[in-house]
Amino acid sequence: MGEDVKEAVRRKYAAAAVRVESRTGAETDGCGCECGPEGGGDAITRDLYGARDSEGLPEDALAASLGCGNPTALADLNPGEVVLDLGSGGGIDVLLSARRVAPGGKAYGLDMTDEMLELARRNQRDMDVENAEFLKGEIEAVPLPDASVDVVISNCVVNLSGDKARTLREAFRVLRPGGRLAVSDVVVRGVVPEEIRRNMELWAGCVAGALEEREFRGLLTEAGFVDVSIEPTRVYTLEEARSFLEDAGLDPDRVAPQIEGKFMAAFVRARKPARR
Repeated sequence: MGEDVKEAVRRKYAAAAVRVESRTGAETDGCGCECGPEGGGDAITRDLYGARDSEGLPEDALAASLGCGNPTALADLNPGEVVLDLGSGGGIDVLLSARRVAPGGKAYGLDMTDEMLELARRNQRDMDVENAEFLKGEIEAVPLPDASVDVVISNCVVNLSGDKARTLREAFRVLRPGGRLAVSDVVVRGVVPEEIRRNMELWAGCVAGALEEREFRGLLTEAGFVDVSIEPTRVYTLEEARSFLEDAGLDPDRVAPQIEGKFMAAFVRARKPARR
């Protein structure tokens, strides 16, 4: 299942990057979804960045924002810190982080999709940001040394991993003692129908792979994190669920009542213990 998920995600996000580059057809929205004809965006990805955060960012970085929150707002970044964004996409959270850790800090973005990396690096050049670097790789095997970053962020990406336990262990490994995890993600409360879990289109769209809240806490604790907290920021409504069910070819009238109120966007925070 892991390789199937990975390939589905790669295809979806490569297509999203190409659509942003070409600016033809529907505008790309978060999670590889497309905006409707009025450009309002889907329920998960709209209205994530305020005017203060988005000021000065390239339009393509905003158009390719494939997230469900703004992790840079919850990470409490400081000048001189080193930040890693897991699944950096078009680079918006890396570029925002680079602003906040300057002077003296650095922001890394990690992505497995060539098209997204190309878009992110172009956005970096357009902004003339020197303290950022985009790396090719997978979030289950981060190409950075142990204890090399102060903060790990991620924006609606952990749910896309086919091996979430390994992803969180990798985040723990690269953090320095006392380092912080600050993730925006879709989290589930309760049981979700299996047909949604099996649907690759929904998985690549930030929904089907979402962890159940207690499971997320458990995996973070097993990885070694402490001070784990999950703060809901938005609970998706039945009508919002209908749109992504229809997009995936599922009958909303049959499935939507089974998931009403179970999917939420959340801020997930945790800390790597300091050395004693």
